[in-house]
Amino acid sequence: MRAITVQDQAEGIHGLTLTDLPHPHAAENDVVVRVHAAGFTPGELDWPGTWTDRAGRDRTPSVPGHELSGVVTELGYGTTGLTVGQRVFGLADWTRNGSLAEYVAVEARNLAPLPADVDHVTAAAVPISGLTAWQGLFDHGRLVTGQTVLIHGSAGGVGSIAVQLACEVGARVVGTGRAADRQSAQDLGVDTFVDLQSEHLEDIGDVDVVLDVIGGEILERSTALVRPGGTLVTIAEPVTAHPADGRAIFFVVEPDRVRLTDLAARLRDGRLKPIIGSIRPLAETAAAFAPDKRTPGKTIIRVTEDH
Repeated sequence: MRAITVQDQAEGIHGLTLTDLPHPHAAENDVVVRVHAAGFTPGELDWPGTWTDRAGRDRTPSVPGHELSGVVTELGYGTTGLTVGQRVFGLADWTRNGSLAEYVAVEARNLAPLPADVDHVTAAAVPISGLTAWQGLFDHGRLVTGQTVLIHGSAGGVGSIAVQLACEVGARVVGTGRAADRQSAQDLGVDTFVDLQSEHLEDIGDVDVVLDVIGGEILERSTALVRPGGTLVTIAEPVTAHPADGRAIFFVVEPDRVRLTDLAARLRDGRLKPIIGSIRPLAETAAAFAPDKRTPGKTIIRVTEDH
C-alpha cells in the first residue's frame, strides 16, 4: 500500500515521503480501514507518539495522521461493534502508524459508524477538533445554557466547532482571532468577536468558561477573566496560573465512540459544519504540512476516491 512516512524527527516535514509499506495487520480488537480521507495536526511531528510505541521503543519509519474516514475491510480477533464494509470515522491510535496511508489498523473503540449521507472529506475534519471541542466545553468546562464562554481561535479547527456546539446549547459566545477571521466567526454564531492584534481582550468582561487553544500570554491573560466558580480549559500547555476562585484544566483529547456518533448525527442534520480549507491528494501531504502553504480551515488529504 502507499503511505506517507517520515524516518527521522530531525528532518521534520522535509522527511515526509510517499512510499510503499506492507498491508497493516489487524491485532486483537482492531479493524483495518481503507482510508478515503485523512486529517493531520500541523505540529504532530513533534509529538513523542509519532516516533515511539506505547513502550517507548522507536517505531520509525512512522506514518503520521490521526483523523480518518473510510470503510472497514478486516476485523481483528475479538472485534465487536463494527462490520466489514461499514463506513466509519474516528481517531487512529496515538502511538501506532496513522491515517496518511491507503490502509490503517485502528482499535475499533476509536471509531464510530458514519452515516451514508455524510461524505468522507467532511467526516475526516471532525474527530480531533470535534472531540476536543466537546470535551473542553462540556466534560471539563461544564458549560450550560445561559453562560458566557470565551473561545480562542474561534474560526480555527477546534474553535469553529466549539462555537457551533456552544451556540447549540444556548451559551453566549465571545470569540477571538485575527481581523480576517471576524466574519467567519460571526457567521458561525459568535456574539462578540475580539481581534487579538488590535483590540483589548480584557474589555469583554468576565466569562464562565474559557476554551484556549493558543497558550502563552493569551492563556495567562484569560485567567483573570474567569468568574468565581468558572473554568479555564486549555489544550495548548500545562496550566501554571489558576483563576482566583475557579478551576484550570489542561487536557489531551481522548477517543470516544459515543460522542463521535453524536457528532456524526449533527453532521448529517446540518447542525455542524467543519471549515475545510483545502483538499489535497496523498502525494501532496508534505506540501500541506508546510507552514507557508496552510489555508484557513482544516486541510484534508483525499486518499481514496469515494464510491
